[in-house]
Amino acid sequence: MKQAESDICRDCSQWETSDYQAVLDKNVSLYGYDDFMRDYVAQWKYRGDYALGKVFEQAFRQLFQQHFSNQKYVSVPIPLSDERMQERGFNQAAELADFTGATTLDALARKHGEKQSKRSKWSRMKADNPFYLSGDVPRSVVLIDDIYTTGTTLRHAAQVLKENGAQKIAACTLIRG
Repeated sequence: MKQAESDICRDCSQWETSDYQAVLDKNVSLYGYDDFMRDYVAQWKYRGDYALGKVFEQAFRQLFQQHFSNQKYVSVPIPLSDERMQERGFNQAAELADFTGATTLDALARKHGEKQSKRSKWSRMKADNPFYLSGDVPRSVVLIDDIYTTGTTLRHAAQVLKENGAQKIAACTLIRG
């Protein structure tokens, strides 16, 4: 797991020198990514075992409430493309968003593309933004996703929301790779 030695991790510092600077205020994650978590998530996410997500409910809710309950944030799950949704049968980010206990809004949609897990770090960071607006934009947003790997997905989503009126955008992820 990438632990920050200061308030800002190295990834975030690098992003602040890119076209995506100041689009994401912070990310908090519950777990680090290890072999056990990789295998568990593969069973949950790629083999369609929706019930496995329930094991994270209480701890994910606590993480969210610890960092975001004193402000009026709305949870926005990172969407899947229609094709990926049909393939998997559920959106793991939407399941996590339901765990937060906060108001959840599907403000974004996603164009279909290559799976992030099949791309290199460089390819992910240079990819075109696949997100577009599909609903109302809350003023304060917490993007919800399962895994923070390079930060590209969250920053792409945050950029669309910021360009359309969101003023505060943070992220809460289950795992930090």
